[in-house]
Amino acid sequence: MSGIKVAPGAAARIGVAADHGGYDLKEYLAGKLRAAGHEVIDFGDGQPKAEDDYPDFIVPLARAVAGGRVIRGVGICGSGVGATVAANKVAGVRACLIHECFSAHQGVEDDNLNMMCLGGLVVGQALAWELVTIFLNARFSGAERHCRRLAKVRELEKTPMIPTT
Repeated sequence: MSGIKVAPGAAARIGVAADHGGYDLKEYLAGKLRAAGHEVIDFGDGQPKAEDDYPDFIVPLARAVAGGRVIRGVGICGSGVGATVAANKVAGVRACLIHECFSAHQGVEDDNLNMMCLGGLVVGQALAWELVTIFLNARFSGAERHCRRLAKVRELEKTPMIPTT
């Protein structure tokens, strides 16, 4: 299992998606990513609409991450919580709500995160860009204990949920 497949500082294909609560931050980050030389695949929303629903944009991004169409993803909604919940329903996605620097790299290094979620109404542009940069530059350690834990997570994705009632 590997992390992002580009050398540090090299360009990569990055997916972004947001609902109305994350639209402005998505646009800002997409511009910064392009300026840094990355190819950005935008899964929407194309314009902020109060009636849009985060799963409509986050799930296609998560599927692209899981399928390898993009190397990493950045999903944004108002708080980042809904985007995280929706992304993690897609098998093969390891998404986390990131609002501070430690988790932006540690989540990749230990848990091989391939998608980060942000709160567009919670995190400012400068911090968001710092977090995305840290996330993209982090690499999975490949340590045996982390691989063992991730294998258990993959098994969970294969196991059908059995009602307890």
